[in-house]
Amino acid sequence: MSLIPRIRRAAPVADIDEADLKVTAPESSAAGIKAVSVALERGISQAGMVRTARALARLNHRDGVDCPGCAWPESITGPRKPAEFCENGAKAVAEESTTRTVTPQWWADHPISALRDKTEYWLGNQGRITEPVVIRPGDEHYSPISWSEAFALIAEHVNSTTPDRCVFYTSGRTANEQAFMYQLLARSLGTNNLPDCSNMCHESSGSAMSPTIGIGKGTVSLEDFEHADAILVVGQNPGTNHPRMLSALADARARGAHVVAVNPLPEAGLLGFSDPQSATDVVKSLATLGEGDGERISDDFLQIKVGGDLALFQALGHLLLHAEEASPGTVVDREFVESSTAGFAEYAAARAELDWEVTERATGLSRFQIERLATLLINSKATIVCWALGLTQQPHSVDTLREIVNLLLLQGNFGKPGAGACPVRGHSNVQGDRTMGIWEKPRPDFLDRLDAEFGIASPREHGYDSTDTLTAFERGDVDVFVSMGGNFAKACSDTDVLERGMQRTGLTVHVSTKPNRSHVVHGQTSLILPTLGRTDRDDRHPSGAQFVSVEDSMSVIRSSRGRLEPVSEQLLSEPQIIAGMAEAILGHDHEVGWRAMAEDYDVIRDHISRVVPGFADYNRRVRQKSGFVLPNPPRDSRSFATESGLAHFTVSPLEWLEAPAGHLILQTMRSHDQYNTTFYGLDDRYRGISEGRRVILVHPDDLRELGFVDRELVDVVSVFTGSDGVASERRADEFRLISYPTARGCCAAYFPEANNLVHRENVARESNTPGFKAVTVRFEPRT
Repeated sequence: MSLIPRIRRAAPVADIDEADLKVTAPESSAAGIKAVSVALERGISQAGMVRTARALARLNHRDGVDCPGCAWPESITGPRKPAEFCENGAKAVAEESTTRTVTPQWWADHPISALRDKTEYWLGNQGRITEPVVIRPGDEHYSPISWSEAFALIAEHVNSTTPDRCVFYTSGRTANEQAFMYQLLARSLGTNNLPDCSNMCHESSGSAMSPTIGIGKGTVSLEDFEHADAILVVGQNPGTNHPRMLSALADARARGAHVVAVNPLPEAGLLGFSDPQSATDVVKSLATLGEGDGERISDDFLQIKVGGDLALFQALGHLLLHAEEASPGTVVDREFVESSTAGFAEYAAARAELDWEVTERATGLSRFQIERLATLLINSKATIVCWALGLTQQPHSVDTLREIVNLLLLQGNFGKPGAGACPVRGHSNVQGDRTMGIWEKPRPDFLDRLDAEFGIASPREHGYDSTDTLTAFERGDVDVFVSMGGNFAKACSDTDVLERGMQRTGLTVHVSTKPNRSHVVHGQTSLILPTLGRTDRDDRHPSGAQFVSVEDSMSVIRSSRGRLEPVSEQLLSEPQIIAGMAEAILGHDHEVGWRAMAEDYDVIRDHISRVVPGFADYNRRVRQKSGFVLPNPPRDSRSFATESGLAHFTVSPLEWLEAPAGHLILQTMRSHDQYNTTFYGLDDRYRGISEGRRVILVHPDDLRELGFVDRELVDVVSVFTGSDGVASERRADEFRLISYPTARGCCAAYFPEANNLVHRENVARESNTPGFKAVTVRFEPRT
């Protein structure tokens, strides 16, 4: 294997050709020297050697750039590694730091009718947008527009409608400072229509945890992984989505912790890990010319059915309580339960009996496997349960996560080293955006402080979340849609319905770095406003260069400072864009000092320090070497900010996903060459799939029973019964069936290609998160 990267500086001319699909055996280990080579190739091909080196040198280092990829934290007290980033973090930086540009001439050369036929891979790889552009009714091309004209156009549309018909969406890459300004703009205007990407990912986590333990965030620190006896990784693929987590898991296992992976797919990152910064692992990886076998990550792998996790955690609760009855005081932390919780008696009564036949059918696991996991938990003095979207995107997701909380409460796994709940967020600041007030259901006390600080009157009516926004588009209830980053058209469910609704909207505004699908299924009038990226230098301000801050999955606030020369002088920072919109819409004499915040981000942070709890003395603390940690009562003091002041056991009915005859349960997933709707390339090498994306992974026995064969081309049909009792179907044409060792009765396809199969009413109860892991499908042969 050559370590010299291939140089391919030009943007791709050809789009994806699914006929080029290649399938090989899946990998058994993640990372390794191959990951280093791929990361370098992507960086150099996009940005060149010097710019790539400059971008990566300070990535995730103190006083450097926070990776625009996942939200996995860095050590607060320990030393940083020379390369404090993973392969996909390097790809994210390469994608943002590219020297490819999308100029006015590019827009002139590409009519919108042609762009609508392009994939996300092709659009995103064209480069960075260099100046504002607009497309008006009847136009076939975007054309340049000045910033002042763009802001005036936004004001014209916003001021000609009512606040409840305006929607302000944001992506998790938006940093704290601009997120705070953005929600302030929406509320100054008079709306809580603030959908964000959290609605589509981890909303179920907050909906389950806030009422039960008083906080919707994880309760562990990175250092807790050094003290855990047992770590469960459930519904999560860290090898692709959070690769730096593998180091923490490998270190924990080497220290003696027992790691158990629970997932429908046997992902490489759940099985093995070759640390590219370990000399021993590098030698092994070079010897095998790839990832190699690596160090084993999980001691056990439980291949659960999609949607079977609720049954699993109810069974584990039953077994722990049964063990406590047999040997009182050895399993349940009685002192903690009696002093700090409520609802234990009701929970114990609900879990007293268990139907093992139903449990095995719901989970796809044997009684022996479940009992072995229960024995591990019984013997563990400190347990961490980690999860991601595999648990949060099903109808019964909130109930499943409450069962995890129940299990942790049983053994007092809060507020002690090595224990707690660990929802692993994806976007680098999705958690920070919520902390800053990006939420359609804001707490009244937050709005009271916001109003007192700025002299405004924030609306108290709840607004639209992402799924509500999709429905509002369909009804024609949106006149203005503003997107701060992201790619709403492809990130949502029921994408065909959504796109039709977006195109009927009066004005869509996209604050973006690169072209994406949302730009080409635009409103009747559409603006694209190019912004600085996380890695770009932000120094065109009266007070000098500025930095921003982010919050990771473990509530650590740290600064992020870009260092690269922007690709165009026409780019504005997000605070400057928000201020420009606000002054045009609300007037220069508005109560809020928008311009002062845009010129000096310390002003924003001073406001935040007086509005958001935990941010006192923000400007000083964020400049500390490793930032600071927000208060977390369950972790810090074993206290719970619920109405009763106690943590709550809950009781949920048993529920699981089971497809009718001739159907399977489909889950969507990312490839290894992608981050949400951004495609870095076409190589999902850990799963052995490359050069194509319209694939469905199906167990070979399911293929045979359904009457299909490996590589057969099919149309995929999803079935869903809506709230009106009417069954409806969604179709996705021309997918290739791939024989793959998935859990029986289940299948998997890439997000977002399969998103149109997810009916907009297929959501998690309470959180309203789309059911991307709960789609009943059948296959029809292509004729």
